[in-house]
Amino acid sequence: MLQLPGNDYLITAIKRLKYYKELADKTFDQLSEAELHYTPGQESNSIAVIIQHMAGNMLSRWTNFLTEDGEKPWRKRDEEFEIHSYNKEQLMKIWNDGWECFLTTLDSLSEADLSKKVSIREESLSVTDAINRQLAHYPYHIGQIVYIGRMLKKEDWINLSIARGQSQQYNQSEGVKDPANK
Repeated sequence: MLQLPGNDYLITAIKRLKYYKELADKTFDQLSEAELHYTPGQESNSIAVIIQHMAGNMLSRWTNFLTEDGEKPWRKRDEEFEIHSYNKEQLMKIWNDGWECFLTTLDSLSEADLSKKVSIREESLSVTDAINRQLAHYPYHIGQIVYIGRMLKKEDWINLSIARGQSQQYNQSEGVKDPANK
């Protein structure tokens, strides 16, 4: 079956975004409720605040994505950066609700939608550009989540990728050929 470039783009974008969500989910699994609320510094955000912001962004940007501006009048962005007393279960619901909205919208798009125009804060963007914005924005914040998690767990951190000094072992176990041994 011929894979159309636009469809391939959507498939790979969704795949990459799900991978980053999984990194954050695996970080959350390692953290206590108190650790989710830990703030590294006075001007830094806790993981809980990052969750609130990302979910608020996802719900605003991806609700009625093709027909309404991505900055909804009902979004209260400044409140996303305030400290709330959400427990871990509430934070995970907020997180998953945002991702469900986002991924459901992405799954509904077709190749023909990629050249359509949408707006975010009245700025006109192609659908492809709007997706690319999120491919940069969400992994940026997920990197913060993972970094804070790793900092908190120290030697108890469970690696989310190849552990330091384990590349060769990983490559051998995955059947990756060493170019030196052709």
